[in-house]
Amino acid sequence: MSQIDLLVKNGRIIDPANGVDTVADIAVNDGMIISIGNNIQLQAKETFDATGCLVTPGLIDCHVHCYQYSTPLGINPDEQCLSRGVTTIVDGGSAGSSTFEGLRKYVADNSKTRVLAFLHIAQHGLAASGCTSGAPGGELDSLNVVSVDECSKCVVENRDLIVGIKVRLSDSIASDGKNEHEAYRRALLASERAGVPLMVHHTMSTVKTQVGPDDSTELGCPRDLRPGDLYTHTFHPYRSCIVDEETLAIYPDVIQAKERGVLFDVGHGQGSFGWTVAEICARSNFYPDTISTDLHTGNHRGPVYDLSTVMSKFLHLGMPLSDVIRAVTSTPAKAIGLGHVIGSLTPGKEADITLLKIHDGQFPMEDSQSQVRVLEKLLKPVTVWRAGVAYPITEPNPFPNRQAMNINSREWDNIRVRDDVRPHIQ
Repeated sequence: MSQIDLLVKNGRIIDPANGVDTVADIAVNDGMIISIGNNIQLQAKETFDATGCLVTPGLIDCHVHCYQYSTPLGINPDEQCLSRGVTTIVDGGSAGSSTFEGLRKYVADNSKTRVLAFLHIAQHGLAASGCTSGAPGGELDSLNVVSVDECSKCVVENRDLIVGIKVRLSDSIASDGKNEHEAYRRALLASERAGVPLMVHHTMSTVKTQVGPDDSTELGCPRDLRPGDLYTHTFHPYRSCIVDEETLAIYPDVIQAKERGVLFDVGHGQGSFGWTVAEICARSNFYPDTISTDLHTGNHRGPVYDLSTVMSKFLHLGMPLSDVIRAVTSTPAKAIGLGHVIGSLTPGKEADITLLKIHDGQFPMEDSQSQVRVLEKLLKPVTVWRAGVAYPITEPNPFPNRQAMNINSREWDNIRVRDDVRPHIQ
């Protein structure tokens, strides 16, 4: 081989899937990783000196909303994800069986970012209701559109893109809670039938977080989730929180679910990450399995910004750096059944590579309701390669967004587990 395409030199490679944390080089040719080692002596068309950088597998955000123009939530994958160091995203139920082909044709097929999807149990997905700028009510107001047959059939016919099923459990989007339990039951059945995991949004729900002995016949969430299913919005501070509002202890059903293999996902979102809840969990060493943004039109200008910002919050909470990287690489890759394709830096695999840098300083950072903590370390992407092709990095602007912080702070009165003092945004 006379000359390869790319040589990334002298970076600290953190690849949890392969148990690697060392300074080394990566050689790339024809979009594939061909070699990893010390002082690789190959001529390259491009050599990138990664001294002082973290070199990781391409970041995976397993909960975003990218069905742009067809749902009120949809962001542009390349502008909001790839340009922030994320090479693979999983849409979190924007499309249902009746609308999925549009997500494939107009988003997945036209994005440089790898776009996958959790299919919503409701056939119309999040086309109009129950979300930012949408109509009042929600997608589960009628069970007529919640079809086990149509959902599982769509998964089977689109296994190249659909990696799981999604259901949102909130009473306000399910006929004031009357349809929640049945929609949940059908989603569990559809995912079992299709052989894929179920991702559950569980906030302000009639489905109990902790199921008591007198309610043993009721469905619980996460009690009735199975190993490999994903519980998203783990650290939200509203009703249905994973923390008991009175004792401030994590519910036993939550701990037992994690122990049996249910995956707990961040899904930060506009309303679903509270510093107070996350700190309670961190003190019990209860960290997320997957770190995701729930990025959409209502939060990409704050409080979420991007995946590396959310990762930084968990560094601040004491989550080890290697575990933070694992939660955006190998764990989500395995969770969606693609650990053999993405989530690692392995010779013979596509060259999805992210370079990050840790910045030291004092970085005030808000949660979803504008409660603020001061971070001492902030992760920022430096560059990204998707299948060996480099793409430019952009930064959130404005950052922080004080206008958004003022608006989001109005929710403080509605949250159940919170700081003692109301946020004051200057």
